[in-house]
Amino acid sequence: MARTRDQDACPGALQVHQAADGALARVRLPGGMISAQQLEALALAATRWASPAMELTSRGNIQIRAVTDTAAVADALAAAGLLPSDSHERVRNIVASPLSGRVGCAADIRGLVTELDHAIQAQPALAGLPGRFLFGLDDGRGDVSALAPDAGIHIVDDSAALLLAGSDTGVRLSIPEAVGSLVTVATRFAAGRGTCWRISELDDTEQLLTGFAVTAQPGATWPPVSRPPVGWIEQNDGRVALGAAVPLGVLNARVAEYLAAINAPMVVTPWRSVLVFDLDEEVADVSLRVLAPMGLVFDETSPWLSVSACTGSPGCEHSAADVRSDAAAAVVECRRPSGSGDEPATGHRHFVGCERACGSPPAGHVLVATGDGYRTRDAHP
Repeated sequence: MARTRDQDACPGALQVHQAADGALARVRLPGGMISAQQLEALALAATRWASPAMELTSRGNIQIRAVTDTAAVADALAAAGLLPSDSHERVRNIVASPLSGRVGCAADIRGLVTELDHAIQAQPALAGLPGRFLFGLDDGRGDVSALAPDAGIHIVDDSAALLLAGSDTGVRLSIPEAVGSLVTVATRFAAGRGTCWRISELDDTEQLLTGFAVTAQPGATWPPVSRPPVGWIEQNDGRVALGAAVPLGVLNARVAEYLAAINAPMVVTPWRSVLVFDLDEEVADVSLRVLAPMGLVFDETSPWLSVSACTGSPGCEHSAADVRSDAAAAVVECRRPSGSGDEPATGHRHFVGCERACGSPPAGHVLVATGDGYRTRDAHP
């Protein structure tokens, strides 16, 4: 199904969105990767020229709201290496298995993230991709493939399955062919998409696969993942990773500064959490003791892991309710939101202020504000 307008209004750091609470800037983090110095710079920019309540997105990016000086924010991001391309900054949408290369026996796809990011920026035609087009790199564990990226790979033994809209096409690639193949698919989509924003909206995807050989059974998909890895996580090399869920995806700049002070590699996950890697046990223990009282969630049984929300009122003019407050109340009071009808209280619940259902996870219950309580969205976005 094609959209009714040619371009979406997906924001970036340069092309901001004018929300009800002011300008909104979104910073793409390919693979969710961010250094301590970059997170510190982003937190400082939010504190100086925007709301300190930064937001983690369902694509592992970070956005800041109520920006008062868009030029100053853009300059700060560029200086921190967070804005490597003026022309392609909105299309650097890459999600990747966040534990890859550090936890578990799956392949290490971290190098492919950087390779793909550079390849996207090197193709002028890809600057015309819609801002919602998503690339996915799954190391074989199925977490990213379950997000149904437009163009993705899923590592299978020593090869890569080529995915379109989260479904296995049956095409098998060597690992060195993976990035070039994703760029080919994206370039073909950009040239022939019409008014479609996503590959799932195309009536026919065959032209995207011209020249690729189908050598395996197509059609495989992966079950959705709705909870992030949290807590004390043993890495393959004996060091420790800390997984911290961020309630409702709102990361205060002051908390971000404490995360940056650990001075370790980090990844923002599509499940609105932060992973801090390569820690020795003493540093991990001190960090956990400092960060847990600041509101970050390290307990895998926490009810915060089963609740998410869009921005809602007052930040979004389309919202019929302050959905974050309602979601927080549902967690704290362990009860259903007022007027939710027959909506079950178990499973993941995503509270949204309108039918657009922004940020909805791939599975769970989407509760739409009506102005008089909530109703369950019939079709999952």
